[in-house]
Amino acid sequence: MCSENKPISNTIGRGVMFNAYPDSIGSNLHDLVGMLEMPEFKDVFSLFYVLPTFFNSDLDRGFSIINYDLNKALVSEEDLKALDRLNIKLKFDIVLNHLSVASPQFQDVLKHGDDSKYKDFFINWNEFWEGNGHMDANGVIIPKKEFLKKLFMRKSGLPILKVVFPDGTERPFWNTFYQRIDYKKISPKDLDGIKGLSSGQISSICDRVNEAISKGADFNDFDFEDGNQFKSEILKIVNRNRSYLGQMDVNAKSPLVWNFYEETLEKVRGFGGKILRLDAFAYLHKEVGQSNFFNKPGTWEYLDRIKKIARKNGLMLLPEIHAEYGLHLHDEVAAEGYCIYDFFLPGLTIHTIENASNKALLEWVGEILEKGYKTVNMLGCHDGIPVLDLKGKEVDGVYHKGLLQDKEIEDIMNRIMERGGRVKNLYDPSGKKISYYQVNATFFSALGEDEQKLLLARAIQMFMPGIPQVWYLDVFAGKNDYTAADMGGGSGHKEINRTNLTMQEVEQGIKRDIVKNQLAIIKLRNTSKAFLGSVKINETPEGELDIVWTNNGAMAQLRANLKTNTFRIDHSQNGIAESLVF
Repeated sequence: MCSENKPISNTIGRGVMFNAYPDSIGSNLHDLVGMLEMPEFKDVFSLFYVLPTFFNSDLDRGFSIINYDLNKALVSEEDLKALDRLNIKLKFDIVLNHLSVASPQFQDVLKHGDDSKYKDFFINWNEFWEGNGHMDANGVIIPKKEFLKKLFMRKSGLPILKVVFPDGTERPFWNTFYQRIDYKKISPKDLDGIKGLSSGQISSICDRVNEAISKGADFNDFDFEDGNQFKSEILKIVNRNRSYLGQMDVNAKSPLVWNFYEETLEKVRGFGGKILRLDAFAYLHKEVGQSNFFNKPGTWEYLDRIKKIARKNGLMLLPEIHAEYGLHLHDEVAAEGYCIYDFFLPGLTIHTIENASNKALLEWVGEILEKGYKTVNMLGCHDGIPVLDLKGKEVDGVYHKGLLQDKEIEDIMNRIMERGGRVKNLYDPSGKKISYYQVNATFFSALGEDEQKLLLARAIQMFMPGIPQVWYLDVFAGKNDYTAADMGGGSGHKEINRTNLTMQEVEQGIKRDIVKNQLAIIKLRNTSKAFLGSVKINETPEGELDIVWTNNGAMAQLRANLKTNTFRIDHSQNGIAESLVF
C-alpha cells in the first residue's frame, strides 16, 4: 500500500518526502543530515528520497550505476543511523534498464569478450535484430523499416554503443541513454608494428589522428592517401586505445540479471530502504516489432517478478514512467495497485497560477479521487518540469485528449524558456525531433522568481492527494544556474536545477521569509492528522481554490485567490485552531 491510516510519524505513506542528492547540502550526506537536525526542520519531513549518487556511479548524476554499494565518498553508515534516529524513512532508486560501462559485469565483457560469463547480461544489438534487418557498411544491423519506425528513442540515432572485443572485432550493444567514447592519442611507437609504413607516413598519420582526437572529429572516414592500404590496421590500433562511458541496457531474458536484481533489493533493504523507485523500467522489456517502451504484456510480467522480490524485502514499489496523458499508461499502472508518479502536477500548477484558472488542475484532482490513485507528486525535481506528460495522444486512430491542449502546453514552455529555461526533446532514429519532453529550470525561476507564486505553488502541492515530494533547491527558492548548465555538456540542461548549497547558504536561507513560510506549510502537511483523512474540493469561481481535509475533528483548509496569488490556510487539531495568511 502507498498509505495507511496510522499516526503520521509512523507511516510511510502520509508524510512529506525530502528529495536531494547526498551532497546537495554541504559536501556529503553528513552535512545534509546536519541540516535536517536543525530546529527549523523539526517534523518537516518524514521521508527522504536520496538520489543514486548514494551508490557508486559515473554518469547522469547517479543514474549510471557501477554497483549498488555505498558511495563512501558521500555516505557513511553513521549517516544512515542518524536518519533513522530522526524517524526519516528512505526511498532509493534501482535503475532497472541499464548499468554503467564501468560495472563489473560490462568490464568483464570487455576483458573476456565471447568467453565472458556476462556476455548475455547485456544486449548485443546485431544478435537481437538478426534476420530482421540488413547489415550496413559499419557492421551494424539496421532494422527493417516497419520495426525501426516503431522504436521509441531517447536520443538521436540508433541506440547503440560499439565496443571493441579482445579479438579486435567491434560489437554494437543496446544503449538507450547516454554514451561517450574517449580516444587516447597515439604515438609513432603504436604504429611500429605495421609493416610497410615509412617513418614519414607514421609521423603524418599520428599527427592527423591526434588532431582529429583533439577536435572530436571522426577519423574513420579519413583518406590516409598512400597509407590507405593500412587503414584497417591503423583504426584497430586507434580503437584499442579508446575508453567508454555509457549506460548499457541489460538483457532481462538472462537469469543473471534477475539474480542481480535479487541481490540489489536485498542491499537496499539493508541500507534501510522502505520505498524503491523503479527508474526506466518501461524500457526493460524488448521485443522485435514493438516500440520497446512499455511493451505489453512483457513489461507487466517483469513488473510482477520485481514486485515479488520487493515484497520479500519489505519494499514498496514506485514505477517511474513518463508518457503522454492520452496514452493512459498511468491509469494502467495504478489499476495494477502500484503508486504512480504525479508528473502532471508541476505543469498543471504553473498553468493554474499563470492563467488564474483552476479548471485543468481540478479535472486532474477529480480523476485522482474518482479512481483512487495512490500518488507521489512534486513541483521541482532532479530532472525537469514534464511537458510531454500533459499531452493528448492518438491511439489506433482515436485521439485521446490531454490534461492541457497543445497550445496551452506550448504557452507554459515558452514562458519558462523566456525566463531562462532549457528544453529537452525526443527524436526518431534519423535524429529528427518528434516531440518536446521536458523543460529544465528551477521551479522558482519557472514562476518568474516571484516568491508569492512559489509559496502558493507549495500550498497547492501540500493540499493535493498523494505523498508530496519536495526538491531541496525549491525550499530555498533556488534560481537557474546558467553556468552549470553551460558547462554540463550533453546533459547540461539538467544542471540548471542542481546547484549544491553550502552550509553557510543554508544558514542564511532559513532566515528568509520564503523559506520559513514554506517550511511552515510543509510541516503542517507532515504533522496534521487532517491529512490522514479525506479531501473535499469546494465549488468556487474559476479564479479561486478551496480545498479542505478533515479527519476525526482535525481540519485543514486552503483558500486561494489565483488572480492575486494570495491565500490563507485555516487548520485545527486537538481543539486548537490557527491560521496562516499569505
